[in-house]
Amino acid sequence: MKIAVFGLGYVGLANAVLLAQHNTVVATDVDAQRVAAVNAGQSPVRDADISAFLADRKLDLRATTDAAEAWQDADYIVIATPTDYDPATNAFDTSSVSAVARAAHSANPRASIVIRSTIPVGYVTALRQELGTDQVFFSPEFLREGLALHDNLHPSRIIIGDDSLAAHRFAALLQGGAAVADIPTLFTPPAEAEAIKLFANTYLALRVAFFNELDSYALARGLDSRAIITGVSLDPRIGDHYNNPSFGYGGYCLPKDTQQLLANYHDVPQNLIQAVVDANETRKAFLAREIIATGAKTVGIYRLVMKAGSDNFRQSSVQGIISHLLAHGVTVLIYEPALHADTVGGAQRVADLDAFLQQSDLIVANRMAPALGGVRHKVFTRDLFSAD
Repeated sequence: MKIAVFGLGYVGLANAVLLAQHNTVVATDVDAQRVAAVNAGQSPVRDADISAFLADRKLDLRATTDAAEAWQDADYIVIATPTDYDPATNAFDTSSVSAVARAAHSANPRASIVIRSTIPVGYVTALRQELGTDQVFFSPEFLREGLALHDNLHPSRIIIGDDSLAAHRFAALLQGGAAVADIPTLFTPPAEAEAIKLFANTYLALRVAFFNELDSYALARGLDSRAIITGVSLDPRIGDHYNNPSFGYGGYCLPKDTQQLLANYHDVPQNLIQAVVDANETRKAFLAREIIATGAKTVGIYRLVMKAGSDNFRQSSVQGIISHLLAHGVTVLIYEPALHADTVGGAQRVADLDAFLQQSDLIVANRMAPALGGVRHKVFTRDLFSAD
């Protein structure tokens, strides 16, 4: 079976590698460097399993910048292009998904189009009407950055927003590529699958926000936050997962998915979803005030990345704290090996770690790291359990 995959980010590349174990996969991307890396057996994203599979496994996979080459004779066309949240329109920017779907369906109308990019509720129904076909469905991804292939090899569940023969066959392809059996698989109407993705990520954001607000209360009242969280988490209905305080939720998914779900509520009464979105900004402002209150003149930011093992600092929560610090006239230094610019919005990058540690009166770190062990006395972090 031939499968075309559009987009070589975490989602697209993980899907391409997974499916190429037992199928012919042609992946395409507008970035020629990403394409060249894949064809050279190298991963353009930071993911240990993807790197290992590209280097060592026998995969029927090649990459190209030629879209026509990818969708020609394909049985399935998987779309995994970016859908960033656009504050101007208060919605995901689905233009790249729509463009690929239109062109692919025009060139190969017999292929089934599977959208794995996150989309608003109601998108597939509208796209089907536009294209005049039911051969389009959404299958949400549930993966972690840096563990994208692992989470496809060991999926918690498979959701398919359709109940057709093509949908069941695609589910079988995902099951066949996985390293585990008996994967819970659910077939739903399109809008329900779209809602599952947004509500799942918003619940995770809610949990992050809850424990962060618990931590804010403990800080403000001089209480032992770790003791409170441990006691609360001993309730088996609550558990101790996703309970480590942070500077806020960030990254590729949670900020934009919570915003999109809130936008989908435009004519439905709600309080909680708005609160989840607002809580993230409140947390950053509160922690910034705590940092400013220390009186530190020069504050060092240790890493911009959203979590350990990541090379992504898009929408990382610490950036919101940096903005508050700069607005209050604090001198901000940044140590981030993945950053190449000398300045970030008024903050100065320091390339040498020792110089960074020495020049900083206070070091702000979303998560502790061995590199900070010698200066622990001047580290500000809310990492209580050494976990992401």
